[in-house]
Amino acid sequence: MSQGKILAGFVAPHPPHLVYAENPPQNEPRSEGGWEPLRWAYEKARKSIEELKPDVLLVHSPHWITTVGHHFLGVERLSGKSVDPIFPNLFRFAFDLNVDVDLAEACCGEAQALGLTAKMMRNPNFRVDYGTITTLHMVRPQWDIPVVGISANNSPYYLTLDEGVEEMERLGEATRRAIEKSGKRAVLLASNTFSHYHFHEEPEIPEDMSREHPQSYKGYKWDMRMIELMRRGEIREVMRLFPEWVEEAFAEVKSGAFPWMISAMEYPTTPAELHGYGTVIGTGNAVMEWRLAA
Repeated sequence: MSQGKILAGFVAPHPPHLVYAENPPQNEPRSEGGWEPLRWAYEKARKSIEELKPDVLLVHSPHWITTVGHHFLGVERLSGKSVDPIFPNLFRFAFDLNVDVDLAEACCGEAQALGLTAKMMRNPNFRVDYGTITTLHMVRPQWDIPVVGISANNSPYYLTLDEGVEEMERLGEATRRAIEKSGKRAVLLASNTFSHYHFHEEPEIPEDMSREHPQSYKGYKWDMRMIELMRRGEIREVMRLFPEWVEEAFAEVKSGAFPWMISAMEYPTTPAELHGYGTVIGTGNAVMEWRLAA
């Protein structure tokens, strides 16, 4: 069996507004559009994934929270309805996804071998979180590629930030080892918003884009600074500045998906491609790609 490889990694943020704006048949609420720059950015990401033809998509979501350990979806097929607890008016989604249980188990085993607490999720009635679903739908609305879903242990919140990031880096290393041993072609998805300051009142018409702009100028400036470093391939500098970014921009990357993905890709010096940037209720969202394989 040939060695598996990570083909690419994407920052793939999960505002449910993007699914709402597309009006897919799986989502009950109907919209009049909105957030087009971000949705067009995801169209570029979809084209990349179509070109790469991966065997599996791995997604780390901050909204599947497991305080004790890192958990992996471990049921071959999961279906049901996922409702966003903050925006149930926008996101009531009937999901149906196939899980690559073999690879999930391998990731779990490698994580345990590196000293992490890790566990498989075996509940056949598990309701998949909206972060996982939004990211997967926005990158592959056909839902025809098996997935590995990974929980947010939130160690960067409960430990010091340095300790939490180190744990996520080990999870990334475990993920890479499992993929290489599997012989599969994989794409990684870090389901993270960047700056996370947001408005607290929703417009009467949620998709009214005259009300959409950055909530925080400081957060916006940090996003631009970090995106430019990523576009220049300076990922080590991004990680050096990571604590300041998290602190000053209230960046959601603190939840761990970003350092997990960057570690799994072995801190690529490949310049990232920015597919697009936009705000959702004032938060900063970038769709970005690191292409590692032709």
